Amino acid sequence: MRHQPTLFEQIVEQFPWHRFDHHARRHAAVRGQRGFTARHHFLALLGGALGGQQGLRPLVTTLAPHNGALRLLGGKAPARSTLADATRTRPAELFIDLLHELIGHANRTLRRALRGVVRLIDATHLGLGPRMRRWFGLHDGHVAAKLHVVFDPSAQKPVFFAVTPARINDITAAKQMPIEPGATYVFDLGYYDFAWWAKLLDAGCNFVTRLKSNTLLRDIETHPVIPGSCVLSDQTGYLPKRLSSTRRNPFTEKGREITIRIDTGKVLRLFTNDLTSPAEQIAELYKERWQIELFFKWIKQNLRITRFLGCSDNAIRSQIAVAFIAYLLVRLIQQAQPTLHRACSVLLIVRTHLFVRRPIAHLLDPSIDKPPGPTISLTQLRFPLCN
Repeated sequence: MRHQPTLFEQIVEQFPWHRFDHHARRHAAVRGQRGFTARHHFLALLGGALGGQQGLRPLVTTLAPHNGALRLLGGKAPARSTLADATRTRPAELFIDLLHELIGHANRTLRRALRGVVRLIDATHLGLGPRMRRWFGLHDGHVAAKLHVVFDPSAQKPVFFAVTPARINDITAAKQMPIEPGATYVFDLGYYDFAWWAKLLDAGCNFVTRLKSNTLLRDIETHPVIPGSCVLSDQTGYLPKRLSSTRRNPFTEKGREITIRIDTGKVLRLFTNDLTSPAEQIAELYKERWQIELFFKWIKQNLRITRFLGCSDNAIRSQIAVAFIAYLLVRLIQQAQPTLHRACSVLLIVRTHLFVRRPIAHLLDPSIDKPPGPTISLTQLRFPLCN
């Protein structure tokens, strides 16, 4: 009888396994505790992310009946203590490198817009509960972490992430992020640092952000705007020479201030070092920043990164990296379908049929394998009116 892979197996096939052993050896994670290898660990965490299990006990209980299906993939159902120890001790850098490996693979598969490279930067809070006091060194019950993400809006995927305590400022984490030369970065007031802006400029990057109300340009040149558009004014000039009486502003190049009115009626002052693009295009770029907010909402609601398998920095970063891998695999499955389905619909089918042995295309569209109706001859429909 022909082997019919489970839905989990169909998803796992999308992962670039030819690079897995390389990263496992590089992080000395080949051998596992009590025979629980890096591959076993990765498949268990991935099964939990796709299945939506929150906590060690639900995850172990869900995987136990499917040990045979896991063994076909090179995995096995773990014991609770084994999975807890592995999540605490196996380096999270292994799963982060696997995420970057999949990002490179997805770059060749996911749709990309025909434009320059755009990167959105933002952070969101993760409520971790009082069990995380030991990691953060706090003594109250309101313990939280921050998830910092660099997001590619064209391919709808994260390209970098970091987890820090909630007390760390957004700009502090941003200074540790890698910079892609030539990219356009879009961010909000949480990254208000003229020295970091100068660093982006030195790397050949453009950026779009907002100006604070007390920051006024000097040597202003006003440019015409299209009447009736969202752009109220367009002017170029220089930022203040000094940040204080003792500090000189490192950003000395000419910038551009674009004042816009958004749909709610609020007026925003945007600032960019792009002096040539139309003002409406700059406004659209900043409006696109909303996509990273939608991404945060999606992963919190669907991948449920609100409860973690461990209370250490390593365990949290491991679980978030595997959750992002699950997100990319769902996007690859979504992209491979002949008809377009919403990513949340694909994930819902995956979650409820993870170990079902049917093609995912049939689960997403039940009419594909619907048996044809009986064939009726036209002569059978002819009844004599009289003998």
